[in-house]
Amino acid sequence: MDMDTLFEAAWQVAHNSYSPYSRFRVGAALLAEDGSLITGTNVENRSYGLSICAERGAVMAAVSQGKKRFIALAIAAPDADYPVGPCGACRQVLSEFMDSAAPVRFGGRGAERVNTTIGELLPHDSLYELGDK
Repeated sequence: MDMDTLFEAAWQVAHNSYSPYSRFRVGAALLAEDGSLITGTNVENRSYGLSICAERGAVMAAVSQGKKRFIALAIAAPDADYPVGPCGACRQVLSEFMDSAAPVRFGGRGAERVNTTIGELLPHDSLYELGDK
């Protein structure tokens, strides 16, 4: 699966977002090592700290299906005028399940897309430095 297809899946699932407080929809699509696609979207709560980001939602859904290794990620934020990358908490969670060279694409409603890697999003991750990845 190419990154365009993965990004389109993230774009589509963003429309399922539950974001009545921020009105900021986000979708994430993970490509699992076995070739399957797992998606997630942000789910807010009036107790904002209990909200979950799309990226972590996708990881939790994947792990619940027995998938624990991911080879690519796309994130779509259709309400943003610019590419919106994952928050720090999501970067940390993603690094647990993805190699540092795994490709990541993120973008908003404009044409600009950022293509990067997990390692570039979370440099000097101690998990990689310890040789566990």
